[in-house]
Amino acid sequence: MRPALQLRLEAAAPPLAPGAAGVPSIFTPEVRRWEREIVSWSAQYALPAELIATVMQIESCGDPRALSGAGAQGLFQVMPFHFQPGEDAGDPETNARRGLEYLARALDLGDGRIDLALAGYNGGLSRIPLPPDTWPAETQRYVAWGSAIYADVAAGRSTSPALQAWLEAGGARLCHAAAQPS
Repeated sequence: MRPALQLRLEAAAPPLAPGAAGVPSIFTPEVRRWEREIVSWSAQYALPAELIATVMQIESCGDPRALSGAGAQGLFQVMPFHFQPGEDAGDPETNARRGLEYLARALDLGDGRIDLALAGYNGGLSRIPLPPDTWPAETQRYVAWGSAIYADVAAGRSTSPALQAWLEAGGARLCHAAAQPS
């Protein structure tokens, strides 16, 4: 793992204020186009807009049509079992509701720690109390990427070396798909 992406659990950035300013320019245009909704969701779910944007960035790069090989769907890559019968997983508001309720629960269970919230979001809430070295490799990578991107935002950087590295490591494929017309 690159040194810049190592887990820094003790030094994880503190949460930013829910409902705060808009989406920083650090994020890709595909995510920033959701700024109005992200700010609204931030207030609605009491989550920092920057955290919502970070999760959207690494989950779908702002593509409401995104579908993973595991069956996760939409902007926040929510698994089908989180939806109620008749809900449209591809509807951005429905997807955000289910994904952000889960993220808010993960942040609460992780005592406000961004790294633990990201681990819970990616690997399931049962991962939160476990030692990070027992998390699956996918969850460890997810937390490393998400924490590093969020730390760049929290530090007020105008660009994110972590986001650039994520894009180069394969994230650009998601963003390319998100940029395609519906």
